[in-house]
Amino acid sequence: MIDNKSFIHSLFVVLTLITSSAFAKQTEQNIQLHQPIIPAFSAKYSVLRKSDPVGFAIRALSYQNDGTINYHYKTKVKWLIFSQTRAETSIVTIENNQVIPQHYTYSKKGTGKDKYYEWQYNAKENTAQDLGRKHKHVALDFSHNLQDKLSYHLQHRLKLIEDATKKTYSYPVVTTSGTLKDYTYQYDGEEELILPYGLVKAIRFKREVKDKERITYAWFAPQLDYLLVKLYQTKSGAEQFEAQLSSLTY
Repeated sequence: MIDNKSFIHSLFVVLTLITSSAFAKQTEQNIQLHQPIIPAFSAKYSVLRKSDPVGFAIRALSYQNDGTINYHYKTKVKWLIFSQTRAETSIVTIENNQVIPQHYTYSKKGTGKDKYYEWQYNAKENTAQDLGRKHKHVALDFSHNLQDKLSYHLQHRLKLIEDATKKTYSYPVVTTSGTLKDYTYQYDGEEELILPYGLVKAIRFKREVKDKERITYAWFAPQLDYLLVKLYQTKSGAEQFEAQLSSLTY
């Protein structure tokens, strides 16, 4: 027969175990809720023209103290008399798997005319402001998940992580002139790639801009959470460039 003291002790032990288990489960759920879908990373690519290395590209994502995400892309290419550096940065937030752009900058320096664009977005008020050139305000409808010219890359990656079985993915993009344009990826097959990074299996997509006679092929690797691992672009049937993943750090 168990006395009151033993019973109370046993009950205390059981309650402690239950509470500890519940706390551990809740902690695990909280960690999962706050775990970023895409971890911070920096990916470097070798840029080729007709199989010859002509430069490099960097794509990186970092989480800021204010809760925003810095998504950045840079290329530096030098080929014969051609020399050019391009950089794009999107400051975004992510809610319910949707990328919400806040600020976008683009710069191009080197061969040809230098260019600079800067836009500020306010999704709650459905407005955008050109800070770089004309300083104009534009009314936009952000309820359709509008993207800037870089953030749609991140949105596409999130969509692939969510569901990579679709044949077409389309994103409304705010251009540097303030107009809207649909950027569409079409499924184009699967392929094993031998890259400077190593051997990877990838899903290939095609994006065609008919008015400019430009076709871009993009490969995304499921094993790397659908990171872009290769890019190949042609214009009027002639190769423009190719980019291959060479290194990846988290």
